[in-house]
Amino acid sequence: MQKWRFTRPLLAIAFALSVTVVSLAQIERQNRSFEILTRRMDVDVDGAPNAYGPPGTQTLDTLKDAHYLNRAHNEIVGYLIDEHNRPIPQGPNDPFPGYYISQTAFADIQNQNERDPRRYVDARNINYVVRGNAARRRGVQVGDFVSVYSRRTGRSVFAIVGDTGNPTGDEGSLHLLQDLGYPFHDGKNDSVEKPEIIVRFYPNSNPKHQFFFTQAELDEAATKLGLSRDFSAAASTIKR
Repeated sequence: MQKWRFTRPLLAIAFALSVTVVSLAQIERQNRSFEILTRRMDVDVDGAPNAYGPPGTQTLDTLKDAHYLNRAHNEIVGYLIDEHNRPIPQGPNDPFPGYYISQTAFADIQNQNERDPRRYVDARNINYVVRGNAARRRGVQVGDFVSVYSRRTGRSVFAIVGDTGNPTGDEGSLHLLQDLGYPFHDGKNDSVEKPEIIVRFYPNSNPKHQFFFTQAELDEAATKLGLSRDFSAAASTIKR
């Protein structure tokens, strides 16, 4: 009897340790990640309601940049068009009436109205990166969480995979670059031209496709998942 009283606390401790080890292993599996060093980082303004508009309007980007790979002869991917390839304008109750409806690959699944500009990730308010081929091949989905770090500014932030369409993945939202400390204002001429931004991808980290209207909401969700913005141990050589 005495022996059982002595061993019972030890068994409880052993059980607690085993649970802790299992929990840590589960967290590690859930938060598996990999890092990519971008060669550059161009500003993406897609999803912002004032990204594109008729000639003469004050927009965040040029109409040429709304074409695939920024080439005027390619298809338009930056804003919605009708069956006659004409831009679909925003209505009188939309944020920028008359401007074009700029879309992103990641959208609010609760909002089935494709012509609602609020359905898409607003590049002015949300940190997002563009998924390139390397990330796609490793299982990254639109909507997944990422952490982003600038070697120049020393800042790190949470973001999501908000768009596709650039095979290199060397694009990030206007808000992302501003949040990292770059003095950018639009997508016309601003870009990071050196390989100094690291993106840490968390594949399948947003399976329910949770949508965010504010950066604060995104940050809170990433923190609750136990994701990290710590890049102090980032390797000097990062895979592309």
